[in-house]
Amino acid sequence: MKQKSTIIKDKVRFASRYAVIDLGTNTFSLIIVAHNKDLGFKIVHREGRFVKLADGGIEHIGEAAFERAVSSMKAFREILQQYGVKQVEAFGTAALRTAKNSDDLIAAIKEASGISVRVISGSEEAELIYKGVTQAVPLGEKKGLIMDIGGGSVEFIIANAEGVLWARSFPVGVAVLRNSFHHSEPMAQEEIERLTTFLNTKLQPLFDALESHKVDDLIGASGTFDVLERKLPTAHKAPLHTAVSAGDFYPLFHEVVGATYEERKEMKDIPTYRADMLVVALLLIELVLEKIQVQHIIASPYAMKEGILQGMVEN
Repeated sequence: MKQKSTIIKDKVRFASRYAVIDLGTNTFSLIIVAHNKDLGFKIVHREGRFVKLADGGIEHIGEAAFERAVSSMKAFREILQQYGVKQVEAFGTAALRTAKNSDDLIAAIKEASGISVRVISGSEEAELIYKGVTQAVPLGEKKGLIMDIGGGSVEFIIANAEGVLWARSFPVGVAVLRNSFHHSEPMAQEEIERLTTFLNTKLQPLFDALESHKVDDLIGASGTFDVLERKLPTAHKAPLHTAVSAGDFYPLFHEVVGATYEERKEMKDIPTYRADMLVVALLLIELVLEKIQVQHIIASPYAMKEGILQGMVEN
């Protein structure tokens, strides 16, 4: 009789392979899963490449970022072939929605890798994020605010177990905010004030929605929330998500916002590639926390990619 681990390995080996590539503003992410009805999802490969499409501004993808993007997609194609993936979906988000030369990049990616990229709308992105997050964070009758911070945009979804109650994508991603407001190290108080004024105006539709929908938790999808999960004491641990106390956020917030870029790079559990944009990300989270007054911040490892995978399997 086969050992249990051997049986699981056989199920993984013979399961169908699905892959999703998320062409984000900062990071291109690849996830490959094996799936069958007995196994469910089993992640066999996960990888991210820091491409920084908005290095020179989100309106135009610069030459260096263009080359990084094409090179990353060629590398992903080789990995897909190694794993025998037949079904792959590649999705572009905020930067590819905004940049004037995004069609040129999509064509170059297709020529170099054979991978077709579909640019999705902000509303579709929000729906997919909800579908992915709820696989890791089961929602009940109470409402939660899902927040996905990207480089070019931030998606907010108010939802419960019944579905999405309100959703909106805002073009206030961390690459946009850093390029526009964060020019001093540490970030100057006047820059922080300008950023806060800007966000209060841009996010007014969210704040209006929160007046109608009282939420009990802030649910963060990946990215900056991974940093919070590593840096803050755990208030609750579930198989697929972690909750931290909202009150514990503020000491970390003040430490990071008051530090220089070089100091942030040296901080434990802060990836070097996040050190440049972490300040504006935390300022964004802090502003939202002021509006909703929740006790917990929940970090979900699942977001848009997992929502797309679920749809691929269902279809």
